[in-house]
Parts: sequence; structure tokens; C-alpha cells
Amino acid sequence: MTKRTRYAGPIAEARVHPHRLVEQGFASDEALAAVLDRYPAELFDINLYDFDDEGQVSLRTGARGRLDGAGLLEAIQQGRLWVNLREVERGWPELWAAAMIEFGGLQAAYPGLRAVRNAGQLILSSPKARVPYHFDAAGVVLFHMRGRKRIFVYPGDETHLAEVDMEQVVARQQTEELPYSLAFEADAQVVDLEPGQALTWPLYAPHRVENLDRFCVSLSMDFQTWSSRFRNGALFTNAVLRRAGRAPRLTDRMSGPELAARWAASLALKRAGAMKSRIANLQRDFEPDATATDGAAALKAQAGA
Repeated sequence: MTKRTRYAGPIAEARVHPHRLVEQGFASDEALAAVLDRYPAELFDINLYDFDDEGQVSLRTGARGRLDGAGLLEAIQQGRLWVNLREVERGWPELWAAAMIEFGGLQAAYPGLRAVRNAGQLILSSPKARVPYHFDAAGVVLFHMRGRKRIFVYPGDETHLAEVDMEQVVARQQTEELPYSLAFEADAQVVDLEPGQALTWPLYAPHRVENLDRFCVSLSMDFQTWSSRFRNGALFTNAVLRRAGRAPRLTDRMSGPELAARWAASLALKRAGAMKSRIANLQRDFEPDATATDGAAALKAQAGA
């Protein structure tokens, strides 16, 4: 049997759990249009992904644009957009409070799981949208609320998730997308997710997502434990060392105290500005438009309007 992860943690494989967010009305058109009207524009990530025959991806990023909430929702529902509304805890506190209650029950299903920080993003995605092979530098619970979604979860070993790539993502030198091969599909755990189901998977496990021809709404909740915080800090420190020409040891070969020491070092390195983000200001070249191909039109400022 393929080992699903090389990182310690109570979640050993992808697993589905029930949740009650759908029945509370958070995924209705009315609720979504209203929240899109008031959601802070700086918390929008709007993406378009294009894939070649080998599954390799190119990314375009968009801006919030000038549509009202109902118009923006229409563009997402009939286009090819993947929209992340970051910091749900700030942008939609009512949804966040309900989700945290659900997380409390789910956390109890994994003895030893103790989150020390939670954050979330609401994902609104077009019927044919796909998200490429990537990983999250945190634990994740995906609360699915509308549509049908297929998630492919891959082993978190060095073949599928090289630590050098992890370092670059954690240090914000590149986005979360990882090198991908069609050969990985033989090792995927595939889950079809319906509304009212939540999916967990092992810490750092690479994954990709396909919508199954329906508009989809999900809340992706990240959570950090002290173990993941220490490892992320060690990955950041290793990225700095590697850029300086060193060859640091892989974090899965480090003891707990060594990981903690590297985490402490990362705090000092970040304060000193040792590695500046390369993805803080991605070029945005489109905005949502329900009348345009893929639901995306050139930014008005760039089009001369």
C-alpha cells in the first residue's frame, strides 16, 4: 500500500465527515450575492487556470472589478473562474462562527489534533473550473456546500512533494503549484464531494480539484498546530540557508527540538527581511464579466475605458 504521508499527524488519509452549514443557508444565491457586495476587495483572489495535455498549468490572476454582488456571482456561475475570498473570519463572521462549531466536532474525531490557529477562505468556482496540483502549508478541512467536486489527494512523500519545492512555497518565492506528472495519478486517492460533506487529508498532502459541471461553493479552513508551525518555520529557515549556498537537512529527518530551533530562527529571519515575497504583487490582467468568454474580460483601465 502506498504510504500517504511522511509527516507525523493524526490524519493519515483523506476522509469524509458530515457538516451542517448547508442547512443554515450560507450557500444560497441571495446570501452569496449579499456577501460579495460587502466583501473587502483586497481579500479577493480571482484566478483562471489553463492546462495543457500533460496537466501542466499556466495561471492568470484577476481583480475584483466593478460588478455588484449579483453580477459577480453570475460571472462566476457561467465562466471558468476560481474565486477565493480570504479571511472569512473577518469578511463573513457569521459563516466563520458556524464553521468553527463544525470544526470543533471534527477535531474531536482525531485524538491528538489540537489546532492553535484557524483561518479560512470561501471558494466560489465555475462549473468547469479546475485547480492544479498544489499543497497547503497547513492542515485543511474543506467544507463543501454547493455543487459537486472531485478531489485527488496524493502521497506526501519526496517523489510527490519535494521539500525544496515546499521551502519555496513557504518562503513565498513561488505560488502553491507544484511540479506535476501524469504518472502521479496511479497514486491518487479520489473523493467525490457532495454538499454537506467535509474532507480532511494528511498535513501537506498534494492535491488537485475538478468541479463536476456545477457551480461550487466551499469553505476551506486552514489550521495550524504547533507541529506544523515548527515545520513551516524550519522550511523557511532551510530556504534561506539554501539560497546562501548551504544544503540543509530535510525537515523529516529533524528531531522535535531541532524543528523548534529552526522555527525560532525563522522568526528572527523574517523580522530581518531575510527573504522577501516574490508573489505579493502578481500582475492582474482581467476582471469578471458574465458576457465575456470564461467570465473574464480585460481590466477596464488596461482596455482604455
